[in-house]
Amino acid sequence: MADTVESGTEGKRPRSVRVVLLALMIAMMLAMLDNMIVGTAMPTIVGELGGLEHLSWVVTGYTLATAASTPIWGKVGDMYGRKGAFLSSIVIFLIGSALSGMAQNMGELIGFRAVQGLGAGGLMVGVMAIIGDLIPPRERGKYTGMMAGVMALAMIGGPLVGGTITDNWGWRWSFYINLPLGAVALALVSAVLHLPKKRAQARIDYLGVALLTVGITAIVLVTTWGGSEYAWTSARIMELIGIGVAALIGFVFWQTKAAEPVVPLHMFGSRNFTLMSLIGFITGFVMFGATLYLPLYQQSVQGASATNSGLLLLPMLGAMLVTSMVAGRVTTNSGRYKIFPVAGGALMIVGLYLLSLMDTGTTRLTSGVYMAVLGLGMGCLMQVTMLVAQNSVEMKDMGVASSSSTLFRTLGSSFGVAIMGALFNNRVQHVMAERAGAAGKHMTEKSAALDAKHLKMLPGPIRDAYQHAVSAGTHSAFLLGAAVAVVVLIAALFVKEVPLRGGKPSAESGDDVAPVQVVEAV
Repeated sequence: MADTVESGTEGKRPRSVRVVLLALMIAMMLAMLDNMIVGTAMPTIVGELGGLEHLSWVVTGYTLATAASTPIWGKVGDMYGRKGAFLSSIVIFLIGSALSGMAQNMGELIGFRAVQGLGAGGLMVGVMAIIGDLIPPRERGKYTGMMAGVMALAMIGGPLVGGTITDNWGWRWSFYINLPLGAVALALVSAVLHLPKKRAQARIDYLGVALLTVGITAIVLVTTWGGSEYAWTSARIMELIGIGVAALIGFVFWQTKAAEPVVPLHMFGSRNFTLMSLIGFITGFVMFGATLYLPLYQQSVQGASATNSGLLLLPMLGAMLVTSMVAGRVTTNSGRYKIFPVAGGALMIVGLYLLSLMDTGTTRLTSGVYMAVLGLGMGCLMQVTMLVAQNSVEMKDMGVASSSSTLFRTLGSSFGVAIMGALFNNRVQHVMAERAGAAGKHMTEKSAALDAKHLKMLPGPIRDAYQHAVSAGTHSAFLLGAAVAVVVLIAALFVKEVPLRGGKPSAESGDDVAPVQVVEAV
Protein backbone atom coordinates (compact mmCIF):
# COMPACT_ATOMS: atom_id res chain seq x y z
CA MET A 1 0.00 0.00 0.00
CA ALA A 2 1.46 3.31 -1.00
CA ASP A 3 0.74 6.73 0.38
CA THR A 4 2.78 9.31 -1.49
CA VAL A 5 3.12 13.01 -1.10
CA GLU A 6 4.61 15.12 -3.82
CA SER A 7 4.68 18.77 -4.58
CA GLY A 8 1.87 18.33 -7.03
CA THR A 9 -0.46 16.41 -4.72
CA GLU A 10 -1.48 19.24 -2.48
CA GLY A 11 -4.65 17.51 -1.39
CA LYS A 12 -2.83 14.59 0.19
CA ARG A 13 -0.09 16.55 1.88
CA PRO A 14 -1.89 17.95 4.94
CA ARG A 15 -3.06 14.47 6.10
CA SER A 16 0.38 12.94 5.70
CA VAL A 17 2.14 15.90 7.25
CA ARG A 18 -0.13 15.64 10.29
CA VAL A 19 1.03 12.04 10.83
CA VAL A 20 4.63 13.23 10.84
CA LEU A 21 3.77 16.19 13.05
CA LEU A 22 2.13 13.88 15.59
CA ALA A 23 5.45 12.09 16.02
CA LEU A 24 7.31 15.41 16.20
CA MET A 25 4.96 16.78 18.85
CA ILE A 26 5.38 13.62 20.96
CA ALA A 27 9.16 14.05 20.80
CA MET A 28 8.83 17.74 21.65
CA MET A 29 6.65 16.88 24.64
CA LEU A 30 9.27 14.42 25.88
CA ALA A 31 11.82 17.22 26.14
CA MET A 32 9.43 19.77 27.67
CA LEU A 33 7.67 17.48 30.16
CA ASP A 34 10.80 15.90 31.56
CA ASN A 35 12.10 18.67 33.80
CA MET A 36 8.64 19.50 35.13
CA ILE A 37 7.78 15.91 35.97
CA VAL A 38 11.18 15.27 37.54
CA GLY A 39 11.03 18.55 39.48
CA THR A 40 7.87 17.34 41.26
CA ALA A 41 9.50 13.99 42.06
CA MET A 42 12.77 15.44 43.41
CA PRO A 43 11.83 15.49 47.14
CA THR A 44 11.00 11.77 46.93
CA ILE A 45 14.18 11.03 44.96
CA VAL A 46 16.34 12.77 47.56
CA GLY A 47 14.53 10.92 50.33
CA GLU A 48 15.49 7.56 48.80
CA LEU A 49 18.91 8.24 47.27
CA GLY A 50 20.21 10.90 49.67
CA GLY A 51 22.75 13.43 48.43
CA LEU A 52 20.74 16.58 49.14
CA GLU A 53 23.87 18.69 48.69
CA HIS A 54 24.06 17.54 45.04
CA LEU A 55 20.38 18.13 44.29
CA SER A 56 20.92 21.13 42.01
CA TRP A 57 23.20 19.08 39.75
CA VAL A 58 20.31 16.82 38.77
CA VAL A 59 18.87 19.81 36.91
CA THR A 60 22.17 21.53 36.10
CA GLY A 61 23.69 18.41 34.49
CA TYR A 62 20.66 18.04 32.22
CA THR A 63 20.61 21.76 31.32
CA LEU A 64 24.33 21.88 30.58
CA ALA A 65 24.21 18.86 28.28
CA THR A 66 21.13 20.20 26.48
CA ALA A 67 22.57 23.68 25.90
CA ALA A 68 26.00 22.41 24.81
CA SER A 69 24.63 19.81 22.38
CA THR A 70 21.90 21.96 20.78
CA PRO A 71 24.03 23.65 18.07
CA ILE A 72 25.91 20.41 17.39
CA TRP A 73 22.72 18.49 16.64
CA GLY A 74 21.63 21.22 14.23
CA LYS A 75 24.91 21.05 12.33
CA VAL A 76 24.93 17.23 12.24
CA GLY A 77 21.42 17.28 10.77
CA ASP A 78 22.48 19.76 8.08
CA MET A 79 25.52 17.69 7.14
CA TYR A 80 24.33 14.10 7.39
CA GLY A 81 20.54 14.21 7.21
CA ARG A 82 17.79 15.45 9.45
CA LYS A 83 16.00 12.13 10.01
CA GLY A 84 19.03 10.16 11.19
CA ALA A 85 20.10 12.91 13.59
CA PHE A 86 16.58 13.19 15.00
CA LEU A 87 16.17 9.44 15.52
CA SER A 88 19.60 9.31 17.18
CA SER A 89 18.64 12.07 19.62
CA ILE A 90 15.44 10.22 20.56
CA VAL A 91 17.38 6.99 21.19
CA ILE A 92 19.97 8.77 23.36
CA PHE A 93 17.22 10.51 25.32
CA LEU A 94 15.43 7.21 25.95
CA ILE A 95 18.67 5.48 27.00
CA GLY A 96 19.29 8.32 29.47
CA SER A 97 15.70 8.00 30.74
CA ALA A 98 15.99 4.25 31.30
CA LEU A 99 19.34 4.60 33.07
CA SER A 100 18.05 7.47 35.23
CA GLY A 101 15.16 5.29 36.35
CA MET A 102 17.63 2.59 37.41
CA ALA A 103 20.01 4.95 39.26
CA GLN A 104 21.11 3.69 42.68
CA ASN A 105 22.72 6.87 44.00
CA MET A 106 22.78 10.60 43.32
CA GLY A 107 26.05 10.45 41.37
CA GLU A 108 24.62 7.93 38.91
CA LEU A 109 21.43 9.96 38.54
CA ILE A 110 23.37 13.13 37.72
CA GLY A 111 25.45 11.30 35.09
CA PHE A 112 22.43 9.64 33.50
CA ARG A 113 20.54 12.94 33.47
CA ALA A 114 23.44 14.40 31.47
CA VAL A 115 22.95 11.59 28.92
CA GLN A 116 19.27 12.52 28.77
CA GLY A 117 20.25 16.15 28.20
CA LEU A 118 22.48 15.21 25.27
CA GLY A 119 19.48 13.64 23.58
CA ALA A 120 17.11 16.44 24.57
CA GLY A 121 19.34 18.96 22.77
CA GLY A 122 18.51 17.23 19.50
CA LEU A 123 14.78 16.79 20.15
CA MET A 124 13.75 20.46 20.01
CA VAL A 125 16.18 21.28 17.21
CA GLY A 126 15.06 18.24 15.23
CA VAL A 127 11.39 19.17 15.52
CA MET A 128 11.96 22.75 14.39
CA ALA A 129 14.33 21.85 11.54
CA ILE A 130 12.15 19.03 10.18
CA ILE A 131 9.10 21.30 10.22
CA GLY A 132 11.27 23.83 8.38
CA ASP A 133 12.01 21.16 5.75
CA LEU A 134 8.47 19.86 5.39
CA ILE A 135 6.41 23.02 5.36
CA PRO A 136 7.13 26.29 3.49
CA PRO A 137 7.26 29.34 5.81
CA ARG A 138 4.08 30.81 4.31
CA GLU A 139 2.10 27.71 5.38
CA ARG A 140 4.02 26.99 8.59
CA GLY A 141 1.83 29.32 10.63
CA LYS A 142 -1.01 26.79 10.48
CA TYR A 143 1.00 24.41 12.62
CA THR A 144 2.52 26.78 15.17
CA GLY A 145 -0.56 26.48 17.38
CA MET A 146 0.24 22.79 17.81
CA MET A 147 3.67 23.64 19.23
CA ALA A 148 2.22 26.29 21.52
CA GLY A 149 -0.40 23.77 22.64
CA VAL A 150 2.25 21.19 23.48
CA MET A 151 4.17 23.81 25.47
CA ALA A 152 1.07 24.85 27.42
CA LEU A 153 0.10 21.22 28.06
CA ALA A 154 3.61 20.42 29.34
CA MET A 155 3.72 23.43 31.67
CA ILE A 156 0.25 22.82 33.06
CA GLY A 157 0.26 19.02 33.12
CA GLY A 158 3.89 18.38 34.05
CA PRO A 159 3.61 19.01 37.80
CA LEU A 160 0.26 17.20 37.98
CA VAL A 161 1.54 14.15 36.08
CA GLY A 162 4.77 14.14 38.08
CA GLY A 163 2.91 14.18 41.39
CA THR A 164 0.49 11.47 40.32
CA ILE A 165 3.22 9.17 38.99
CA THR A 166 5.41 9.62 42.07
CA ASP A 167 2.56 9.03 44.53
CA ASN A 168 1.17 5.94 42.80
CA TRP A 169 4.01 4.25 40.89
CA GLY A 170 7.19 5.60 42.49
CA TRP A 171 9.71 8.21 41.32
CA ARG A 172 11.48 5.84 38.89
CA TRP A 173 8.41 5.91 36.65
CA SER A 174 8.86 9.65 36.21
CA PHE A 175 11.72 8.55 33.92
CA TYR A 176 10.28 5.29 32.61
CA ILE A 177 7.16 7.09 31.34
CA ASN A 178 9.34 8.49 28.55
CA LEU A 179 9.96 5.03 27.08
CA PRO A 180 6.52 4.21 25.61
CA LEU A 181 6.07 7.77 24.33
CA GLY A 182 9.52 7.71 22.76
CA ALA A 183 8.86 4.32 21.18
CA VAL A 184 5.73 5.69 19.49
CA ALA A 185 7.67 8.70 18.19
CA LEU A 186 10.47 6.44 16.89
CA ALA A 187 8.04 4.14 15.10
CA LEU A 188 6.10 6.95 13.43
CA VAL A 189 9.17 8.90 12.33
CA SER A 190 10.86 5.76 10.99
CA ALA A 191 7.75 4.71 9.06
CA VAL A 192 6.44 7.91 7.52
CA LEU A 193 9.25 10.45 7.34
CA HIS A 194 11.41 10.15 4.21
CA LEU A 195 13.63 13.17 3.62
CA PRO A 196 16.32 13.34 0.94
CA LYS A 197 19.49 11.59 2.14
CA LYS A 198 22.55 13.74 2.69
CA ARG A 199 26.22 12.94 3.02
CA ALA A 200 28.57 15.87 3.42
CA GLN A 201 32.21 15.62 2.43
CA ALA A 202 33.32 18.08 5.11
CA ARG A 203 34.24 16.89 8.59
CA ILE A 204 32.66 18.13 11.79
CA ASP A 205 34.43 21.17 13.23
CA TYR A 206 35.66 19.52 16.43
CA LEU A 207 37.62 22.55 17.66
CA GLY A 208 34.56 24.75 17.17
CA VAL A 209 32.44 22.20 19.04
CA ALA A 210 34.93 22.14 21.93
CA LEU A 211 35.18 25.92 22.22
CA LEU A 212 31.40 26.37 22.03
CA THR A 213 30.80 23.64 24.62
CA VAL A 214 33.28 25.21 27.06
CA GLY A 215 31.78 28.66 26.54
CA ILE A 216 28.18 27.55 26.99
CA THR A 217 29.06 25.37 29.99
CA ALA A 218 30.78 28.30 31.71
CA ILE A 219 27.81 30.61 31.04
CA VAL A 220 25.24 28.12 32.35
CA LEU A 221 27.34 27.46 35.47
CA VAL A 222 27.66 31.20 36.14
CA THR A 223 23.91 31.68 35.88
CA THR A 224 23.23 28.54 37.94
CA TRP A 225 25.77 29.07 40.72
CA GLY A 226 25.93 32.87 40.87
CA GLY A 227 24.21 34.21 43.98
CA SER A 228 23.39 30.73 45.32
CA GLU A 229 26.36 28.34 45.50
CA TYR A 230 28.87 31.19 45.22
CA ALA A 231 28.71 34.96 45.60
CA TRP A 232 28.61 36.86 42.31
CA THR A 233 31.98 38.44 43.13
CA SER A 234 33.64 35.18 44.25
CA ALA A 235 36.82 33.90 42.61
CA ARG A 236 35.01 30.84 41.20
CA ILE A 237 32.38 32.92 39.40
CA MET A 238 35.03 35.32 38.09
CA GLU A 239 37.05 32.35 36.78
CA LEU A 240 34.02 30.93 35.00
CA ILE A 241 33.21 34.30 33.45
CA GLY A 242 36.78 34.60 32.21
CA ILE A 243 36.79 31.07 30.79
CA GLY A 244 33.41 31.57 29.12
CA VAL A 245 34.31 34.90 27.52
CA ALA A 246 37.68 33.60 26.30
CA ALA A 247 36.13 30.43 24.86
CA LEU A 248 33.36 32.29 23.05
CA ILE A 249 35.75 34.88 21.61
CA GLY A 250 37.95 32.01 20.42
CA PHE A 251 34.89 30.27 18.98
CA VAL A 252 33.80 33.33 16.99
CA PHE A 253 37.33 33.80 15.63
CA TRP A 254 37.62 30.13 14.66
CA GLN A 255 34.23 30.13 12.90
CA THR A 256 35.66 32.63 10.42
CA LYS A 257 38.44 30.12 9.58
CA ALA A 258 36.69 26.72 9.77
CA ALA A 259 35.82 24.95 6.53
CA GLU A 260 32.46 23.77 7.90
CA PRO A 261 31.66 26.00 10.90
CA VAL A 262 29.29 24.80 13.63
CA VAL A 263 27.46 28.14 13.53
CA PRO A 264 27.99 29.84 10.14
CA LEU A 265 28.49 33.50 10.99
CA HIS A 266 27.14 34.60 7.62
CA MET A 267 23.64 33.91 8.99
CA PHE A 268 24.04 36.93 11.24
CA GLY A 269 24.55 39.02 8.12
CA SER A 270 20.76 38.79 7.81
CA ARG A 271 19.24 41.60 9.84
CA ASN A 272 16.09 39.60 10.50
CA PHE A 273 17.98 36.54 11.75
CA THR A 274 20.04 38.64 14.16
CA LEU A 275 16.98 40.52 15.43
CA MET A 276 15.02 37.30 15.91
CA SER A 277 17.91 35.76 17.85
CA LEU A 278 17.87 38.80 20.15
CA ILE A 279 14.06 38.69 20.50
CA GLY A 280 14.20 34.94 21.24
CA PHE A 281 16.81 35.54 23.96
CA ILE A 282 14.65 38.18 25.67
CA THR A 283 11.49 36.05 25.31
CA GLY A 284 13.26 33.15 27.05
CA PHE A 285 14.54 35.57 29.71
CA VAL A 286 11.03 36.81 30.49
CA MET A 287 9.01 33.61 30.07
CA PHE A 288 11.03 31.35 32.34
CA GLY A 289 11.36 34.06 34.96
CA ALA A 290 7.60 34.53 34.91
CA THR A 291 6.83 30.80 35.13
CA LEU A 292 9.18 30.52 38.12
CA TYR A 293 7.99 33.48 40.21
CA LEU A 294 4.29 33.65 39.43
CA PRO A 295 3.50 30.32 41.15
CA LEU A 296 5.74 31.33 44.06
CA TYR A 297 3.79 34.57 44.48
CA GLN A 298 0.42 32.84 44.25
CA GLN A 299 1.39 30.14 46.74
CA SER A 300 3.12 32.41 49.25
CA VAL A 301 0.92 35.52 49.07
CA GLN A 302 -2.42 34.33 47.71
CA GLY A 303 -2.45 30.98 49.54
CA ALA A 304 -2.81 28.75 46.49
CA SER A 305 -2.05 25.04 46.65
CA ALA A 306 1.40 23.95 45.51
CA THR A 307 -0.02 20.68 44.18
CA ASN A 308 -1.82 22.44 41.34
CA SER A 309 0.95 24.94 40.60
CA GLY A 310 0.74 24.30 36.86
CA LEU A 311 -2.92 25.34 36.79
CA LEU A 312 -2.00 28.70 38.30
CA LEU A 313 -0.39 29.65 34.99
CA LEU A 314 -3.48 28.80 32.94
CA PRO A 315 -4.48 32.44 32.17
CA MET A 316 -1.01 33.17 30.76
CA LEU A 317 -0.62 29.89 28.91
CA GLY A 318 -4.17 29.91 27.55
CA ALA A 319 -3.75 33.44 26.19
CA MET A 320 -0.38 32.45 24.72
CA LEU A 321 -1.90 29.42 22.98
CA VAL A 322 -4.84 31.33 21.46
CA THR A 323 -2.68 34.21 20.27
CA SER A 324 -0.10 31.86 18.78
CA MET A 325 -2.80 30.07 16.79
CA VAL A 326 -4.32 33.36 15.57
CA ALA A 327 -0.88 34.70 14.63
CA GLY A 328 -0.13 31.52 12.71
CA ARG A 329 -3.37 31.67 10.75
CA VAL A 330 -3.04 35.36 9.92
CA THR A 331 0.57 34.85 8.81
CA THR A 332 -0.44 31.93 6.60
CA ASN A 333 -3.35 33.77 4.99
CA SER A 334 -1.69 37.17 4.53
CA GLY A 335 2.04 36.43 4.46
CA ARG A 336 2.53 39.39 6.80
CA TYR A 337 4.15 39.00 10.20
CA LYS A 338 5.92 42.17 11.40
CA ILE A 339 2.86 43.29 13.33
CA PHE A 340 3.18 40.32 15.69
CA PRO A 341 6.66 40.94 17.15
CA VAL A 342 5.80 44.64 17.46
CA ALA A 343 2.49 43.92 19.22
CA GLY A 344 4.12 41.14 21.23
CA GLY A 345 6.84 43.46 22.51
CA ALA A 346 4.31 46.13 23.52
CA LEU A 347 1.98 43.64 25.25
CA MET A 348 4.91 42.00 27.04
CA ILE A 349 6.01 45.36 28.47
CA VAL A 350 2.46 46.19 29.62
CA GLY A 351 1.89 42.70 31.07
CA LEU A 352 5.15 42.67 33.04
CA TYR A 353 4.52 46.18 34.35
CA LEU A 354 1.04 45.17 35.51
CA LEU A 355 2.47 42.10 37.23
CA SER A 356 4.99 44.34 39.02
CA LEU A 357 2.03 46.16 40.62
CA MET A 358 0.85 43.05 42.50
CA ASP A 359 0.94 43.26 46.30
CA THR A 360 -0.48 41.36 49.27
CA GLY A 361 -4.00 42.59 48.46
CA THR A 362 -4.10 41.61 44.78
CA THR A 363 -6.88 39.12 44.01
CA ARG A 364 -6.43 35.99 41.92
CA LEU A 365 -8.78 37.43 39.29
CA THR A 366 -6.67 40.56 38.96
CA SER A 367 -3.40 38.65 38.76
CA GLY A 368 -5.02 36.31 36.22
CA VAL A 369 -5.89 39.28 33.98
CA TYR A 370 -2.32 40.57 34.26
CA MET A 371 -0.97 37.13 33.37
CA ALA A 372 -3.27 36.97 30.35
CA VAL A 373 -1.84 40.25 29.02
CA LEU A 374 1.67 38.83 29.31
CA GLY A 375 0.49 35.60 27.64
CA LEU A 376 -0.92 37.57 24.70
CA GLY A 377 2.46 39.18 24.21
CA MET A 378 4.40 35.94 24.38
CA GLY A 379 1.94 34.26 22.04
CA CYS A 380 2.74 36.87 19.40
CA LEU A 381 6.44 36.07 19.72
CA MET A 382 6.91 32.38 20.49
CA GLN A 383 6.58 30.86 17.02
CA VAL A 384 7.00 33.93 14.82
CA THR A 385 10.62 34.29 15.97
CA MET A 386 11.51 30.80 14.72
CA LEU A 387 9.48 31.27 11.52
CA VAL A 388 11.25 34.49 10.54
CA ALA A 389 14.67 33.13 11.56
CA GLN A 390 14.21 30.07 9.32
CA ASN A 391 12.91 32.24 6.47
CA SER A 392 16.08 34.35 6.70
CA VAL A 393 18.53 31.55 5.81
CA GLU A 394 19.09 29.11 2.97
CA MET A 395 17.64 25.61 3.21
CA LYS A 396 21.12 24.12 3.72
CA ASP A 397 21.42 26.11 6.97
CA MET A 398 17.95 25.22 8.29
CA GLY A 399 19.35 23.02 11.06
CA VAL A 400 21.90 25.47 12.43
CA ALA A 401 19.37 28.31 12.15
CA SER A 402 16.86 26.30 14.21
CA SER A 403 19.50 25.25 16.74
CA SER A 404 20.89 28.78 17.06
CA SER A 405 17.41 30.20 17.72
CA THR A 406 16.74 27.45 20.26
CA LEU A 407 20.12 28.05 21.91
CA PHE A 408 19.54 31.80 22.27
CA ARG A 409 16.17 31.14 23.90
CA THR A 410 17.75 28.55 26.24
CA LEU A 411 20.53 30.94 27.24
CA GLY A 412 17.96 33.69 27.72
CA SER A 413 16.02 31.47 30.13
CA SER A 414 19.23 30.72 32.07
CA PHE A 415 20.03 34.42 32.38
CA GLY A 416 16.42 35.27 33.22
CA VAL A 417 16.14 32.76 36.05
CA ALA A 418 19.56 33.78 37.42
CA ILE A 419 19.25 37.57 37.22
CA MET A 420 15.58 37.81 38.19
CA GLY A 421 16.30 35.26 40.93
CA ALA A 422 19.20 37.25 42.34
CA LEU A 423 17.10 40.42 42.36
CA PHE A 424 14.14 38.60 43.92
CA ASN A 425 16.24 36.97 46.68
CA ASN A 426 18.03 40.21 47.51
CA ARG A 427 14.76 42.13 47.79
CA VAL A 428 13.09 39.43 49.91
CA GLN A 429 16.00 39.32 52.35
CA HIS A 430 16.09 43.12 52.60
CA VAL A 431 12.35 43.44 53.34
CA MET A 432 12.45 40.53 55.80
CA ALA A 433 15.28 42.21 57.69
CA GLU A 434 13.25 45.45 57.76
CA ARG A 435 9.99 43.88 58.93
CA ALA A 436 11.14 40.93 61.03
CA GLY A 437 14.60 41.95 62.18
CA ALA A 438 17.42 39.45 62.67
CA ALA A 439 15.02 36.47 62.77
CA GLY A 440 13.63 37.32 59.35
CA LYS A 441 17.06 37.85 57.88
CA HIS A 442 18.33 34.55 59.30
CA MET A 443 15.29 32.65 57.98
CA THR A 444 15.90 33.70 54.36
CA GLU A 445 19.69 33.97 54.21
CA LYS A 446 19.99 30.50 52.63
CA SER A 447 17.00 30.77 50.30
CA ALA A 448 14.28 33.35 49.77
CA ALA A 449 11.72 30.72 48.74
CA LEU A 450 9.60 28.80 51.26
CA ASP A 451 7.04 26.18 50.28
CA ALA A 452 3.43 26.34 51.46
CA LYS A 453 3.97 23.68 54.14
CA HIS A 454 6.77 25.58 55.86
CA LEU A 455 5.00 28.91 55.39
CA LYS A 456 2.01 27.74 57.45
CA MET A 457 4.34 26.81 60.31
CA LEU A 458 5.65 30.37 60.70
CA PRO A 459 4.34 32.69 63.44
CA GLY A 460 1.77 35.20 62.21
CA PRO A 461 4.02 38.32 62.18
CA ILE A 462 6.83 36.44 60.43
CA ARG A 463 4.42 35.04 57.84
CA ASP A 464 2.98 38.50 57.20
CA ALA A 465 6.48 39.91 56.77
CA TYR A 466 7.37 37.13 54.36
CA GLN A 467 4.28 37.77 52.24
CA HIS A 468 5.19 41.46 51.97
CA ALA A 469 8.75 40.48 51.15
CA VAL A 470 7.64 38.14 48.33
CA SER A 471 5.41 40.89 46.94
CA ALA A 472 8.37 43.27 46.96
CA GLY A 473 10.58 40.64 45.32
CA THR A 474 8.13 39.95 42.50
CA HIS A 475 7.67 43.69 42.01
CA SER A 476 11.42 44.11 41.42
CA ALA A 477 11.73 41.00 39.24
CA PHE A 478 8.83 41.90 36.95
CA LEU A 479 9.84 45.55 36.75
CA LEU A 480 13.25 44.37 35.53
CA GLY A 481 11.48 42.10 33.03
CA ALA A 482 9.44 45.04 31.72
CA ALA A 483 12.60 47.10 31.24
CA VAL A 484 14.33 44.25 29.40
CA ALA A 485 11.24 43.68 27.22
CA VAL A 486 11.65 47.21 25.82
CA VAL A 487 14.54 45.71 23.79
CA VAL A 488 12.03 43.37 22.09
CA LEU A 489 9.84 46.26 20.97
CA ILE A 490 12.80 48.26 19.67
CA ALA A 491 14.22 45.24 17.82
CA ALA A 492 10.80 44.40 16.34
CA LEU A 493 10.49 47.88 14.85
CA PHE A 494 13.62 47.21 12.77
CA VAL A 495 12.41 43.87 11.38
CA LYS A 496 12.14 43.94 7.60
CA GLU A 497 9.04 42.15 6.32
CA VAL A 498 10.62 39.83 3.76
CA PRO A 499 8.01 37.76 1.83
CA LEU A 500 7.71 34.24 3.23
CA ARG A 501 8.86 31.44 0.95
CA GLY A 502 6.39 28.89 -0.33
CA GLY A 503 3.33 31.05 -0.72
CA LYS A 504 0.16 29.75 -2.24
CA PRO A 505 1.08 28.62 -5.74
CA SER A 506 0.02 30.63 -8.72
CA ALA A 507 0.74 30.52 -12.44
CA GLU A 508 2.80 33.70 -12.26
CA SER A 509 4.81 32.87 -9.20
CA GLY A 510 8.27 31.53 -9.76
CA ASP A 511 9.84 32.49 -6.44
CA ASP A 512 8.16 30.02 -4.12
CA VAL A 513 10.12 27.13 -2.70
CA ALA A 514 8.44 23.83 -3.44
CA PRO A 515 7.61 21.61 -0.48
CA VAL A 516 9.84 18.62 0.16
CA GLN A 517 8.53 15.18 -0.77
CA VAL A 518 7.37 14.22 2.70
CA VAL A 519 6.18 10.65 2.52
CA GLU A 520 7.36 8.39 -0.26
CA ALA A 521 6.09 4.89 0.51
CA VAL A 522 4.40 3.53 3.62
